[in-house]
Amino acid sequence: MGQVYNILDFGAIADGVTNNAKSIQKAIDEATVNGGQVVVPAGHFLSGTLILKSNVDLHLMPGAVLISSLKKEDILDFAKLFEDDNRTTGWDGGCFIFACHEENVTISGEGTIYGQGDKVFFDDNADHGAHECPLNVTAFRPRTTFLEDITNLTVKDITIKDAAFWTLHMAGCRHVLVKDIKILNDIRGANNDGIDPDCCQDVIITGCLVKTGDDAIVVKATKPMAKKYGACENVVINNCILYSRDSGLKIGTETHGDIRNIMLSDCVIKDCSRGVGIWVRDGATIEDIHIHHVTGSVLKYADGVRKEGPTMWWGNGEPIFINATYRNEAKNYPGKIRNITFDHIYMKAESSVFIAGEADARIENITISDLEVTMCSQGTQESGYFDEQPSIRHVYPHSIPAVYARCVDGVRVSGRVRYEDPYHISKNKLYESEDCKGEEINLIER
Repeated sequence: MGQVYNILDFGAIADGVTNNAKSIQKAIDEATVNGGQVVVPAGHFLSGTLILKSNVDLHLMPGAVLISSLKKEDILDFAKLFEDDNRTTGWDGGCFIFACHEENVTISGEGTIYGQGDKVFFDDNADHGAHECPLNVTAFRPRTTFLEDITNLTVKDITIKDAAFWTLHMAGCRHVLVKDIKILNDIRGANNDGIDPDCCQDVIITGCLVKTGDDAIVVKATKPMAKKYGACENVVINNCILYSRDSGLKIGTETHGDIRNIMLSDCVIKDCSRGVGIWVRDGATIEDIHIHHVTGSVLKYADGVRKEGPTMWWGNGEPIFINATYRNEAKNYPGKIRNITFDHIYMKAESSVFIAGEADARIENITISDLEVTMCSQGTQESGYFDEQPSIRHVYPHSIPAVYARCVDGVRVSGRVRYEDPYHISKNKLYESEDCKGEEINLIER
């Protein structure tokens, strides 16, 4: 472990008000010289941005609460370190815990990192008492972490709560272990993703509990990071419980680099708006994705008060969503999705297993076996729409078969479908396809 550096010995004050950034940073800077553990003891410690260094373990003792400042002047604007012409990426806002071009970095312990997201989000009652729609935002909100180009990164045992923006953002990191952490964010908070491996390689995420408004886990390749680090590959996710008003696991939509060799298994996806979603939009290839032994429920949430028509709140309750289509009217080539397997998927769902490409972006070689899906209404919103956001197709009326495929070459689906809802029984099919080849469908209604 090396030498221990207690932040109290460097002048830190546990009053929840004093900005302890200088004291904690001094401890980190000393610990990196020969390697060591920077200890945050029990107490409430407010801080501006902390910059982690090589061979340092930032260790939060039981009862320790490390609090992110929400003052812009206290937070590092890390996005100034690189150029990004994709304004939709959302790189503004800075970050609380930062590291770049380091090695052997650990964040550990049984304490808590508190992002103060509850001070940022507020309920403006846009859905007139339903309390489902996204919360409004009232203040500057930094990422909780941005960890770039770290070799041998470990995040274990800690709790991160109330992130104001992305929670654990790892970019271009290699040899990563995220183990036994809890992320407890507001389930109506926009952009408060849980764990984001972005152009990372050789990543294990295991034993985690993640509750978020935005996606629980997102494997992606953003434009600035893809330019630096290339593909996102070799990611294993298992034994996790995922709650989200978006996807439990999302792969994409930012696909400026290839994504391959991703496995998710033995997970619970609870009350998400989608189960596992795979999006390609920016020209890359997503391939060799394997998902097995997943159970849970997916449903549609309100995004405001509507007299008629669809809501736009991130998904319609699809247990599986695979989509290659055009991001915008320019109709640039979306990219390739191929060699995807799902097996032993047990889900209660409001919408279809959805697999949809385009004539010039055909999806290839999709196998779904041992599917057990129960079609039923669970939420407050009407059915009868497909959602391909973000894209020029957007949200549009459509019947809701148990499985839908468009422009797929080689689609094999086997399993059982149960209907609990009169709408699904009377109006929809087990399987519907458009412009597909090599279909092998064996669905049994039970």
